[in-house]
Amino acid sequence: MRRTIACLSSSMSGIFYKIRYDKEIDWNRNYIIVANHTSNLDITAVMKSCLTAFSFIGKDELLKNPVTGFFFRTIDIPVNRSSKVSSFRAFKRAQEYLLSGKSIAIFPEGGINDSFPPKLQVFKNGGFKLATDLNIPILPIVIEDAWKIHWDDAKKYGSKPGVVHIHVLEPIETNRHNISADDLRDITYGLFKNNLNS
Repeated sequence: MRRTIACLSSSMSGIFYKIRYDKEIDWNRNYIIVANHTSNLDITAVMKSCLTAFSFIGKDELLKNPVTGFFFRTIDIPVNRSSKVSSFRAFKRAQEYLLSGKSIAIFPEGGINDSFPPKLQVFKNGGFKLATDLNIPILPIVIEDAWKIHWDDAKKYGSKPGVVHIHVLEPIETNRHNISADDLRDITYGLFKNNLNS
């Protein structure tokens, strides 16, 4: 249902998505999907790129929105990052989802930064800790230029029709001997930085 809503609303606005994959993805596996975040279009970009059922982890402010609120009260995982209790509950719920075979999507920058043009921000550890604890592969999704069409919520610079280019990288396996969450985070961050710079 969310995929249908996202695709229809984008198409009606003249916004389309071009996706390239480094390799064929085995959608029978579950992943921790990580994507950079510069635009409200990023949610649709991830939806278009991933042909599997998954839940987002996102800020609890999304509960107030009538559309995102519906999903964050049902299939998604809201978190108040300023609350250790909320963060712990979200982490445990994400663990349960992953152990049941479901995928999780997260924006590891923790939100959209105020800088324009946007710069890739430091990644937070949560998703990478889940990946190393549970031996779940990371699926990196590089959203190259959504901000040029619709930066943040589009209130400041507006929105225009166009094509969002998305690059789905090869999954990063976490079954390497003694890989830490910090190492996995740094490897993933380096891949995003290199791909966005090129």
